[in-house]
Amino acid sequence: MTPTRPAEPAFRPHRDRVAMPVDAVGGVREDAPVSTTAPAATARAALALQAVLDAMAPEGATPREDQIRAVAELLEPSARVLVVQATGWGKSAVYWAATRALREQGAGCTLVVSPLLALMRDQVAAAAGAGLAAATVNSSNVEEWSTVLARLEGDELDVLLISPERLASPSFSAQLERLVDRCGLVVVDEAHCISDWGSDFRPDYQRLARVLVRLGPATPVLATTATANERVTADVARQLGDGTVTLRGTLARPSLRLEVQPGLSALERYAWVDGALREVPGSGIVYCLTVAEAERLAGFLAERGHEVAAYTGSLDAGSRAEVEDRLRRNELKAVVATSALGMGYDKPDLAFCVHVGSPSSPVSYYQQVGRAGRALDDAVAVLLPSEADERLWDWFATASIPDPRDVERLLGALDAGTARSVVQLEGATAVRRGRLEALLKLLAVDDVVRRVDGGWILGPEEWTHDEAHWDELRAVRADEADLMRSYAHGRGCLMEYLQRALDDPDPSPCGRCSVCRGGPTVLAHGPDPTSVVAARDFVRGQDLVVEARKRWPSGVERRGTIDACTDGRALAFADDPGWAAALRSPGDTYPSEVLDGVVAVLGRWRSRWADRPVAVAPLPGTGADARVRHLCDHLGEVGHLPVLDLLARLPGHPVPDDVAAGARVAALDAALTLAPGAAEELAPLRGPVLLVSATMRTGWTQTVAGALLREAGAPAVMPLVVHRLP
Repeated sequence: MTPTRPAEPAFRPHRDRVAMPVDAVGGVREDAPVSTTAPAATARAALALQAVLDAMAPEGATPREDQIRAVAELLEPSARVLVVQATGWGKSAVYWAATRALREQGAGCTLVVSPLLALMRDQVAAAAGAGLAAATVNSSNVEEWSTVLARLEGDELDVLLISPERLASPSFSAQLERLVDRCGLVVVDEAHCISDWGSDFRPDYQRLARVLVRLGPATPVLATTATANERVTADVARQLGDGTVTLRGTLARPSLRLEVQPGLSALERYAWVDGALREVPGSGIVYCLTVAEAERLAGFLAERGHEVAAYTGSLDAGSRAEVEDRLRRNELKAVVATSALGMGYDKPDLAFCVHVGSPSSPVSYYQQVGRAGRALDDAVAVLLPSEADERLWDWFATASIPDPRDVERLLGALDAGTARSVVQLEGATAVRRGRLEALLKLLAVDDVVRRVDGGWILGPEEWTHDEAHWDELRAVRADEADLMRSYAHGRGCLMEYLQRALDDPDPSPCGRCSVCRGGPTVLAHGPDPTSVVAARDFVRGQDLVVEARKRWPSGVERRGTIDACTDGRALAFADDPGWAAALRSPGDTYPSEVLDGVVAVLGRWRSRWADRPVAVAPLPGTGADARVRHLCDHLGEVGHLPVLDLLARLPGHPVPDDVAAGARVAALDAALTLAPGAAEELAPLRGPVLLVSATMRTGWTQTVAGALLREAGAPAVMPLVVHRLP
């Protein structure tokens, strides 16, 4: 098969790009300021880099031209340098060498801002390997902060690493000006996070860049990233300030073999990973798009005999470090991870990277696969695209874009003098907690709001909703989705495609990917059918616990501890690979496999019952009422239980989904009621009522319904849900 090259429009990832020509030899922007560094500074830079490489790199390693240029620039006051280079190029060597040279000149310590704990842990170890004394201040080592800051005061530290989220702490922010004054160098690592055009934009990071530039104009600043296209590069350089020197090189990774395996069903993807882990040598990472998928796939692979561990944002800091170290020591064949394991994780001999589902942008994908093959001649990165990917892309495309109506409600609930907590603001605005916290961070970037002790207040700046900007961001996200769609269909050399998507100065066919080679090489025969069956049986055998709500939210008539439902069970969660196809089947009745699956859930749940249910009750208004009634009739017949219509939904009382808990509970209280005669039907019962619903998202519908039944005399209420939504 001859490699095909897509038409030029397919390679244009963004509208209205900022032109940024680059020098193919040195990777230096032609429009960047010409180097005016003295030969002495260049010589000091080369010596410092060689010392760092001697300590950290393989024997015989020598500095790159752009590494020397970057360090030499940073030896000048007020320098602003942006380095955009591929993973493994040696960006960290630049700031360790600059630190070494500046400390020899009598400068203060280097302040490194990193977005992830995994990255910070690796950087502390790397700094020590370069002969530098380093420490970190982050959310996982609060008990060490006083010791670390005392070492900083005593000039005992060469490097201090902090997370951008520390700036959200008023007490820490108060120390920032004094901290920057003492610094000889500020490093903003993974700097694409400070651009709202970036795929991993973080408001705390953007605010940080502005604060640092303002507080320390004479302090050299270095920003580094491996994942920035022209638009993001230009935006980061603008935020760093006039005169920023941008050093950018090729992003091609000759050791990385890219492959795509399209057309697999959800269960086939599980079976494919099972087979690939038996075939591919070495250890690596299997990425999933959601926490539920990562935990589910890790459980299946473990049952199939693989040494694996799940790694998601739900793990505590100690557990994350343990998993990272086990992978680094090759005690695990694979870590099944979300994007929580991404930027900065350092395992040079990582042999493979598999994606079960596509990230929403080529930048995100390149950043994650860039973890593999840094010290290997050959590593493989395989994408297993999913039919569910685009639904997640749609959500990510708008998750960071503010709704002006929510902003108006939030600002109307704040004043400049009295701090209000997030809980208070949630009750006052009816904006759900996650969206509210994201809005506060975004508004804090422009000083529209400020965090102080006790909560949030209005800041000095006015809010202006820039609809044109957000429309353009939506368009960029749509372009990125188009690029990933084309990549997943193999429309041209895969490495060249990523290079073009990231505006690489020298894109060219790699000759190694599954398009260039005429087909995939990993598990080319496809998944084993027996493994597909095992995946189905495993997924359908999982128990999904529906945890009972414990306390009523603020702002509603109900108060205090909730006495409504016990913990319940659900058949399926989100795009559950075991049930997704069956749940999408049309009609007013559930297919027999769903009915049998629900009965199996009850059978497994039975061992944990305090008392057996004595009646079945449908919960109206959670979707597919006819199907729910059909399921209740089936459960009544199988379990020899009466089916009781105990609840009713009042017309003309809509219940909005995307609102805070208090507003939703208030709406449910107005919409749900006991059916006529419910109290009489409940009176003779001496056991729990099984409350059956089609779907559940927050659990407040089941909670309010359970409270009504308990108030009417039900001894207990056990929720049973067919499909729990994310």
